[in-house]
Amino acid sequence: MTVFLVVGAVGVLLLLVALVVGDVLDGALEGLSAGFFSTEALAGFLGALGFGGAIALEVTGSTSLAVVVGLVLGVLLGWLAVRASAYLHGDGKGDTVRTADMLEKIGSVVSAIPDGGGFGVVSLSVGGHITRLNARSSVAVPAGTQVSVTQVISPTAVQVEPLFLP
Repeated sequence: MTVFLVVGAVGVLLLLVALVVGDVLDGALEGLSAGFFSTEALAGFLGALGFGGAIALEVTGSTSLAVVVGLVLGVLLGWLAVRASAYLHGDGKGDTVRTADMLEKIGSVVSAIPDGGGFGVVSLSVGGHITRLNARSSVAVPAGTQVSVTQVISPTAVQVEPLFLP
């Protein structure tokens, strides 16, 4: 029973260290497998193996059955930890702001946009990033006016139209 409890305690300790130290420990496990092993998965596996095995040993009195129950619970909890970690960390696809993401976004004019094709400056929030871009409009737009992006001219310039909210 003591061995199971020690293994479970090591799992909990590893989880606490992972919470404090963060992603540094993931680098130590990086070479083991392509993304399957993580600190969270190892901590979940060890915790479930230890504590699940200790409970099974107390209930059944059989060490071999306790090992099997602990291993099954450990693999299950380790797999769940990998899935939860992958879900929480995301895949990184939505992190980069692209020019196409700016279409139909609402922003505000920072520097007035003159009439006749001149450029002003607008501020937009795209994907949680505040972006300032050069902007032109078919009509003069004073600073502070809310606008909507209608076209991306270049990576640093957009076509906007003022919003006429009631």
